[in-house]
Amino acid sequence: MLDLRKLRYFLTVAEELHFGRAAIRLHLAQPPLTRQISALEAQLGFKLFDRTSRTVTLTAQGRSFLPYARGVLEQVDLAQAIADKLAAGSAGQLSVGYASSIALSDLFSQAIQSFARQFPDVQLTLVESASGSLCAQVADGRLDIGLSRMVPQRPEVQALSLAEERLLAAVSKDSPLATLAEVSLAQLSAYPLILFPTDYGSGLNQSIEQLYRHHGVRLHLGPTGRQITSIIALVAAGQGVALVPECTQSLMNKGVTYRPLVEGDAYAQLLVLTPAETKSVLVEAFLSVIAGISHNR
Repeated sequence: MLDLRKLRYFLTVAEELHFGRAAIRLHLAQPPLTRQISALEAQLGFKLFDRTSRTVTLTAQGRSFLPYARGVLEQVDLAQAIADKLAAGSAGQLSVGYASSIALSDLFSQAIQSFARQFPDVQLTLVESASGSLCAQVADGRLDIGLSRMVPQRPEVQALSLAEERLLAAVSKDSPLATLAEVSLAQLSAYPLILFPTDYGSGLNQSIEQLYRHHGVRLHLGPTGRQITSIIALVAAGQGVALVPECTQSLMNKGVTYRPLVEGDAYAQLLVLTPAETKSVLVEAFLSVIAGISHNR
C-alpha cells in the first residue's frame, strides 16, 4: 500500500527539483526527506530521481509516475474537502417533496434556486406528490422535507406555515363568469367544479371543501385532474370551473381567465413539513432559506 505522505514528498521534490527547497516547504530536515524518497523508490521498484551534487531530475519512470501520484493526492484532497463539508452540513443529499400547485409559486422557485446557489455541493432531489402522501413520506424518512397544503395529522411530522395564498376562480373565457370583475361561490356552484380526485389526498381539495362548507354552498362536482395543469386544461375545454391558488395564473392558457372571489377568506395554505424530532443540518438550512424568502415577500 502506497503511503500518501511519501507521495506528497515525491510531488514536492518533483515540483522543486531540489531537496533542500522541498524540505523547507515540507517543514522537514533534508536527510529524513531523502530517506523517505529512497524508501518510496524501494517500494516502487524503480528510481524516481537522478541526483548529482548539483542537479535533481526526474527519471523517465518518475515522469510517467508523476501524473498518477498527483491524481491520487488531488482525489484525497477532494475527499477531505467533501468530508469537511458533510461534517459542516454544507454537502450531502436533500429530498424535497411538493404538491403540484406549489411548484408554480414564486416562493418555491426562489427557495430552490437560493438553496442550490448557497449549497452547490448538495444533491437536491425534487419529488412531486399529493399533500396527503407528502406527510407519510416525511414521517417514514423517504422525504426530508415536504411542501404541502394539508395540515399533517401525524405527531412525528411538524408543519410550519409559510404563507396563505389567495384562491382565484378559473373559468372558461366563453363563460358568462368571465365578464364579471369578481365571482362568488354561489355563482360558481351553478357550474361543475373541477378538483383533484377524491383519493388523491389533495390539500387544495381540503381547503376548497372547507371553504364551501363554511359559506353553506353546495359543491357541484365535475371531472377531476391529477395535475393543476390538467385541471386548467379542463376549464379551458369548457368542462367546468376551478378554484386555484393565485400562482396558477402563470399558466397562460388562452382559453382560461382568472377572477377574484367575493369571499375574502378564500385562501390555501403553504406549509413546510419536517420531522418533528431530529432535523439534519441540511433540513435546518433549507428551512432557514425558505423562511427568509417568505419573510421578505
